[in-house]
Amino acid sequence: MRSHFLEGKVGHRRARPFTYALEHDVWYAAFDVDELDEVDARLRLMRRNRRSVATFRDADHFPEPATDVAAEIRAHLRNEGEDPGRWRITLVTNLRILGYVFNPASFFLCRDERGTLRVVVIEVHNTFGGRHLYTLRPADREGGAGGAFTATMAKDFFVSPFISLDGRYAVHVRDEPGGLRLAINLRQEGQPMLSTSVVLARRALSDRSLLRLLLRHPLVTHKTIGMIHWHALRLWLKGAPFFRHGAHARPETAR
Repeated sequence: MRSHFLEGKVGHRRARPFTYALEHDVWYAAFDVDELDEVDARLRLMRRNRRSVATFRDADHFPEPATDVAAEIRAHLRNEGEDPGRWRITLVTNLRILGYVFNPASFFLCRDERGTLRVVVIEVHNTFGGRHLYTLRPADREGGAGGAFTATMAKDFFVSPFISLDGRYAVHVRDEPGGLRLAINLRQEGQPMLSTSVVLARRALSDRSLLRLLLRHPLVTHKTIGMIHWHALRLWLKGAPFFRHGAHARPETAR
């Protein structure tokens, strides 16, 4: 099976109006979307669309909650002009832990028959209940074959009340045998605003690996939402500008 787990660190660094940095331990599932039923059968500590210690729920993904993630991502790619019938698609995401999940960002890594990383779909969630898809193609059409996948996108989805809706992201993905590295950098008015990095090592798909991750990083999804609010409080106390959701959100673009 190609599916596995990932373990590592996520870091954020804000550049304006003051420097603010953070780093946390994290782990993710990296599931081949065509293996989800096999993953469910192999693991006793994780279930698909059923309650367990860890749960993968299809409806936790896509702006209109999915019933079948594999079918939904391929339908989305076809709507974007691609032909993904024989593509290998890996979803990097958080699982529900004891029934709860918050996924700031999930990543669909879409490789063609040659193994070239052709498209990266980033699914972003905000704490207001919104979900949004960014569909990225590499600046160099062959960039996913060996080097890093690099692309840019306009910011058109409200995430943090401490960052306005303006700006443009630069996205870098390096998917290698030993691990996965992601970097998302936001620039506003031509100046660096926010840098996000995720550095992850691969872990085997097994109950033993999953139990180790659950014990080493207990209630990781609960911790994620807790740390979001903790750092929001610290930013507010430091005087970071505050942008209200309704005043700065833009209509969601068609998929």
